[in-house]
Amino acid sequence: QDANAPIPKCLTFNSSSERKETSDESRLMNDLFSNYDASARPWINIDDIVTVTLKLTLTNLISLNEKLETLTTNVWILIEWNDYRLSWNESEYGGIDLVRVPHHMVWLPDIVLENNIDGNFEVAYYANVLVYSSGYMYWLPPAIFRSTCSIEVTYFPFDWQNCSLVFRSKTYNTNEIHMELATDPDTQTLIEWVDIDPEAFTENGEWAIKHRPARKILNPRFSPEDLEYQEIIFYLIIQRKPLFYIINVIVPCVLISSLGVLVYFLPAKAGGQKCTVSISVLLAQTVFLFLVAQKVPETSLSVPLIGKYLMFIMLVSTLIVLSCVIVLNVSLRTPSTHHLTTKLKHMLLEVLPRYLQMTVEPCEEAEETPRERRRSSLGIMLKAEEYVLKKPRSELMFERQRERHGMSRKPADRFDVGLTTTLYRNLAQCAPEIKDCVDACNFITLSTKSQNITGAEMENWIMIGKVLDVLCFWVMLPLFVVGTLAIFLMGHFNTAPDRPFQDDDRLYSP
Repeated sequence: QDANAPIPKCLTFNSSSERKETSDESRLMNDLFSNYDASARPWINIDDIVTVTLKLTLTNLISLNEKLETLTTNVWILIEWNDYRLSWNESEYGGIDLVRVPHHMVWLPDIVLENNIDGNFEVAYYANVLVYSSGYMYWLPPAIFRSTCSIEVTYFPFDWQNCSLVFRSKTYNTNEIHMELATDPDTQTLIEWVDIDPEAFTENGEWAIKHRPARKILNPRFSPEDLEYQEIIFYLIIQRKPLFYIINVIVPCVLISSLGVLVYFLPAKAGGQKCTVSISVLLAQTVFLFLVAQKVPETSLSVPLIGKYLMFIMLVSTLIVLSCVIVLNVSLRTPSTHHLTTKLKHMLLEVLPRYLQMTVEPCEEAEETPRERRRSSLGIMLKAEEYVLKKPRSELMFERQRERHGMSRKPADRFDVGLTTTLYRNLAQCAPEIKDCVDACNFITLSTKSQNITGAEMENWIMIGKVLDVLCFWVMLPLFVVGTLAIFLMGHFNTAPDRPFQDDDRLYSP
């Protein structure tokens, strides 16, 4: 385009308007801050008190660290007050009713988060202060606060917490400024809650906000001259969402713990395998207890609910190991070490199985069944081998002469004691070799009877072990189920209160 072309009148008018507005604003700024002292409190009389109102808008509940007892929030804090020194007549400055000035150019009431945990009292970003022609000051800085929050771990992970953000002035007392909650410009009512913008708020995946009241507190322990006398507290009553802990901690813990009860289905003599399974379950619970200890704060004031359950399961697992050792000790008893009395046998093999709905047939010592003969065959072979080793080979030639001559049964089964004694004496005179053969047969017979009696009593001890296994199972199973339900139902009914304050029926919500 031609450099000498005329400039349109509309552009000339806009440029002149902008220059005029800029000049008016510059002149206004010069007039306002020519004699302004940002360190002096705005008062006309020395007794004047500046009213400062606060409003907290929550945009994100970032996290609650139970171990460090730290609440991290992302908020916008609105602070409003009046400074008569920064008022002007709009008509004198081209109708300007609002200017934006840096925060360090104006007086600030020094409102800080008192219960911060990292010693950082500052906001995240020092935004400009909006100054209106009436002297009304509007400051809305964003902040990421890390505040202290006392954690109550009694019902973890079915717990709820009451956290608070305490604001007070670190410079001025009650005789200099009054801290108040902000007022809704539409309804002219106090905003006695933490404001939440639904469009800007990001919901936390672990915590749900149940109540968010706000109150002004006057501490009677201090005098009005103390900085701690007045404060504004914004409360966040939050309920934990326990699904994460149910899936990753509670369900695996319950499933692993239930394996400890199943050891009673193993054979009574498999004591080693029983103890191995029980101790493995016990070690698994120890790992879960270690994981929980890393999550909750190190306090001795209370024990978390999941910790109580893990301790309960460890106790049950210890009882299971103890019962397995006792059952193994009973199952491996022999007549040479323990005597099974008739009364004990009646109680454990007849009366107790009847109540446990078991079918148990005690073994009788006088009855020699084919099963007992098969069971005692090893003992017979050992006795016979012992006898053979005692005799020379030349004296064993008549070992099987009885079967060859039709003597398939023992003489004691065919004759009475007197005839047997006479026959034995005659045979001893006629053939010493036959005497040795008969002695061997009698030795084997006595050994067989001894084995049958011993085997029957050992079988009874094994049956007693099975009965004790069933008894322990029906004792531990209800204990495990009832204990699990009782402990977790305690957490299920632990919900946040319906009202934020017990002494006030108001909901403190919009």
